[in-house]
Amino acid sequence: MSLTNTQISEFEKTAKKLRYNIIKMIGPGVPGHIGGSCSIIELITILYFHKMRHDPLNPKWSFRDRLVFSKGHAAIAQYSALAECGYFPIEELGTLKQLGSILQGHPDMLRVPGIEANTGSLGQGLSISCGIALAARLDKMDFRVYCILGDGEIAEGQIWEASMAASYYKLDNLTVILDKNSIQATGPIIERFDTNPHKEKWLANGWHVIEIDGHDFSEIEAALTLSGQIKEKPSMIIAHTVKGKGVPFAENTSAFHNGIMSQEQYDEAVKAFL
Repeated sequence: MSLTNTQISEFEKTAKKLRYNIIKMIGPGVPGHIGGSCSIIELITILYFHKMRHDPLNPKWSFRDRLVFSKGHAAIAQYSALAECGYFPIEELGTLKQLGSILQGHPDMLRVPGIEANTGSLGQGLSISCGIALAARLDKMDFRVYCILGDGEIAEGQIWEASMAASYYKLDNLTVILDKNSIQATGPIIERFDTNPHKEKWLANGWHVIEIDGHDFSEIEAALTLSGQIKEKPSMIIAHTVKGKGVPFAENTSAFHNGIMSQEQYDEAVKAFL
């Protein structure tokens, strides 16, 4: 079912709030992963506030859908969504990366409610997701597993081993989203370790592949709905996104993959989301 204009308007407000949280969490004068966190906001907005089955009051609910952030450095985007959903107080976001905080630079499933896996050592999240999807099949449970990959991350060989395994085991309860913002930590993907063409490679590995605008709520919702209907193979959604989306000085640049905002830039970013 397509989204209504009212729904889209509400999702736009939520996405703006999530980006605002990211900027406030990082603050001026300290490094933070603005780029890859802001590029996936529309995606996680639809996942957490529309598509996924989950319960903030019961984070370990057996029938919940699972979301694994393989690109764990973008955890601040997930923290923002989890707080807005009610998994922990919104005030906790202000403790990001402080000594004793539950919210560290990479997610900790033992400390943060709603986190499904410790990630950040790039390349491992898809393997973890395959294991969870296989466990669901063995336990005859109908939850869905979602995994977000970075397009710089997929240079890791383990990704392709997991890709082949997911296809071999026909994991049709697995949907992977590739955040194709085309920029990694040190520059454009095509100038570093070019993993293109993406669609053709995943098709060759036996996946159902969908390409979308990763900032278009209707396209995201339709792709996620379709992926849930595919049988006998896993689904890959290639989401074309903008690194640093919504933050004027951070868009389409590697400088804010893990950059430091000046006070002036911080004020500009906060103003953009108020």
